Amino acid sequence: MMTALRRGLLILLAALPLFANAAPSAQQVVQKTVDELLSDLQANKQQYSTDREAFYKALNDILGPVVDSQGISRSIMTVKYSRNASPEQISRFEENFKRSLMQFYGNALLEYDNQDIKVQSAKEDGERATVGMNVTDSKGTVYPISYTLVKLNDQWMLRNVIINGINIGKLFRDQFADAMQKNGNNLDKTIDGWAQVVEKAKETEAGKKAAAAQ
Repeated sequence: MMTALRRGLLILLAALPLFANAAPSAQQVVQKTVDELLSDLQANKQQYSTDREAFYKALNDILGPVVDSQGISRSIMTVKYSRNASPEQISRFEENFKRSLMQFYGNALLEYDNQDIKVQSAKEDGERATVGMNVTDSKGTVYPISYTLVKLNDQWMLRNVIINGINIGKLFRDQFADAMQKNGNNLDKTIDGWAQVVEKAKETEAGKKAAAAQ
């Protein structure tokens, strides 16, 4: 009996490093990222309210490592446009997209005022996972957020986010296709003007929210 017990303890001790080095789950990735974002925001909100560039940089430092910006960029461009794009164009759009994501997500985050935030359990399906999050404001209104993650090199990476019913991936994809049409399928012009496209998208969604509130 003692021999079996010792053997079991040895196996457990040998397995501990494996558990310690195990990659974070999808839920843990979201929870850790949200905690870091809110901690940084609470410590620097006064500065960020007047220095947006510092805020976007902080967001990129925290979100950048867990966002599959390459995968999202290609998804927004869709195969229709990305297959004819050069590596330089794809790289340039990826950088423009990352900045627009930080601005879009960041502007919403700046409105945070100690609301109750609860990250829900992940729903994993192989290499994809969905993690829900509820934000409750001071009036008790609940705003649902849903994160879609994919597993890349054994690490969960953010692929899309739905904020209070607004599918950011779909919104950007539709805006990109619309911009390409207006620019006569000029990819460089669409990439270089992406910031204006995102600004228009924010104004459109703001208008929808205002209309719904009336």
